[in-house]
Amino acid sequence: MAVTGWLESLRAAEKTALLQDGRRKVHYLFPDGKEMAEEYDEKTSELLGSCFLPACPGWPQTWNLPVSAFQLAGITVRKWRVKSALGALSQWQLEVGEPALPGAGSLGPELIKESNANPIFMRKDTKTSFQWRIRNLPYPKDVYSVGVAQKERCIVVRTTNKKYYKKFSIPDLDRYQLPLDDSLLSFAHANCTLIISYQKPKEIMVAESELQKELKKVKTAHSDGDCKTQ
Repeated sequence: MAVTGWLESLRAAEKTALLQDGRRKVHYLFPDGKEMAEEYDEKTSELLGSCFLPACPGWPQTWNLPVSAFQLAGITVRKWRVKSALGALSQWQLEVGEPALPGAGSLGPELIKESNANPIFMRKDTKTSFQWRIRNLPYPKDVYSVGVAQKERCIVVRTTNKKYYKKFSIPDLDRYQLPLDDSLLSFAHANCTLIISYQKPKEIMVAESELQKELKKVKTAHSDGDCKTQ
C-alpha cells in the first residue's frame, strides 16, 4: 500500500473521538473489522510522562537526558485489535506507548521488583522521529551496535558482549511502503537506557500533517469516564 493508499484508508475508517483527562482518544474502525486506537496530549502535544528516567539499580541520582531525546510529540499511544473468524475480539496489541509491567497484577512485590531488572522495550515517538527506548541496559555506549537489516526490513540491536539482541520492525514504513534508510538511524545511551531514533521520512511527516487536518473534522465527545477502547 502506497503512502496515499494508507492515508485514504485512515480517512475512510469510521472514527470517533473522546477528550478525557487532557488526552484526545481517537478510535478507528476499518471495513475489515480491525480497530486502531490512538491517544494524543490535547493541551501541549508533549510526550506524556516525565522527561527523566529512573537511575540504574544502586545509583542514588536520576539523570536528565538531552532535550533532543524528548522533543514534542503528537501521538502517545497506538494500539490494535482484530476480530477472529468467529467474530471474537482479540486483546489490544500495543504499538506505541509504555507497556504495563508484566504480571504486576498477580505477582508479589519481590517478583515484580526482580522483573524490573530485565530489559524493558517500548516505543515513544517524537514529532520528527520514531523512537524506541530499552531500559535496564547498563553497558557503555560503545558496546551497542544498531543497524538496519534491509532484507528483513527491521532494525537490529546487538551488544559486543552478547548480553542483548533484539530485532524490531517499523510498522509505519511497512504501511506506507517506504524503504529503510540507515542514514536516518541513530542511537544514544544514558542512565541504563538505550534510545534509538529513526528520523521520519518527509512522506510520513506530510501524511501525519494531513491526518491531523482530517481528525479536526471528527466531532469530539467530552467525558470523565473510561474510553470504550480501554
